[in-house]
This record gives sequence, structure tokens and C-alpha cells, in this order.
Amino acid sequence: MKALSLGLIGMALAASATWAFPKVGRPVAAIVSPVWNDPARRDAAHEVDQIVARLRLRPGMTVADIGAGDGYDTLRLARALGPRGTVIAEDVTPAYLASLRAAVAARRLANVRVVLGEAGNPKLAPRSIDAAIMVHMYHEVAEPYALLARLAPAFRPGGRLGVEELDRPTRNHGTPPHILTCELAAAGYHLLSLAPLQGGLGYFAVFAPPPDPRSPSAQVATACR
Repeated sequence: MKALSLGLIGMALAASATWAFPKVGRPVAAIVSPVWNDPARRDAAHEVDQIVARLRLRPGMTVADIGAGDGYDTLRLARALGPRGTVIAEDVTPAYLASLRAAVAARRLANVRVVLGEAGNPKLAPRSIDAAIMVHMYHEVAEPYALLARLAPAFRPGGRLGVEELDRPTRNHGTPPHILTCELAAAGYHLLSLAPLQGGLGYFAVFAPPPDPRSPSAQVATACR
């Protein structure tokens, strides 16, 4: 059964490599900084504690920080997951990852791995993560449907995706909840919960990944506005 399951995942990955993914029907914000908001404010709001609670993360789990930037969440999740847990810090900007590697080394964190991804591919191995987070970066993803399809096989059974965003237009570095849920649904993800975060951090949505990743039709993809 395990061999069959892994075989299906391999087939999904191979298929996603040849799919033509549609563009989204809304603006994509530019990547302008590895930092989102003031770290002291985020600490005061217990942002990472809220993420841990929403995703029911436990020590020993493996979590991917997609679009890790300066590593604010990565560094704090590394402590929360403990020495037997792992944080995979993924980003598409080499300079951001170089700074993050230095921060990880300075803190002597042995449970952080840094991965250089692509706009439409996080470059994660099949069934390698228990959860993934996208914190104030979904609006900057140039190829969200490709990214979501290629992220799905990386989840282990019961895996969850958490997306943190501000409720404002994507051109203004946020994503309205109805657009986020529409695009994730088009990619096959199932919404489990969506609620505001304390401290004015925006909202947090939790999704179950699809068992059969797919590329939505252009008509479906551009309908999310």
C-alpha cells in the first residue's frame, strides 16, 4: 500500500511538471522586502504561538516556511518544534536565504534547513512535511496555481497549509479572504478554518491539501476576483 501511495505521488509530481498553469485574475504584488512588520510588535502579539495553535503543531513535526524572507517565523518555529522537529525555510530570493543562513548559524539551530525554491515550485520532497505556512507572502507569488499544485505532494497524511494575510487588495500587499479561498479551492485545497489573528496581524486560514493536485482551467482561475 505504501509503495502504491508513493507511486501515485510520483505520478502527480511528474504530471505537474508538464501542466500549463493559468495566471490569476488579479494583480500580483512585487517582492519588496524580506521583513514584514516590526518583530517586536509581532512578538507582543504572540504571532508564532497563534500559528502553532491554529495548525496544532507539536514538537517533532516538520514545517515548511514558504517565502521565509528574513526568517522571523522560521527562527521561532525552530524553538517551538524542538530539536527533533524541523523547519524547512524556503524562499526564491538568494540574498534573503543568505541572511537567513547566517541567522541560523549564529543561533546554532541544527533543526533548520534552507531551500531555494522557484516562483512556481517550492522544491520540497514528497511527503516531507506535516504543515506549511505562507505568512504575508501569498500576494507576492507570481505563479500561485503552479506553487500550490507542486506543494501538495510534499504533505504527509493529515498535513495542513496555513496562510496569514491582510484583508486588502493584492496590489497593496494583502489578499481579501474571498480571493484566497477561491484560488485555493480552484487548486483543490479544502478550507478548514479562517479567523482573525489577535494583535492586528490580519487573518489566518487553514487548508487541507488536495489528494489529487491539479491545474485549474483558465476560466476557473480567473473567476477569483
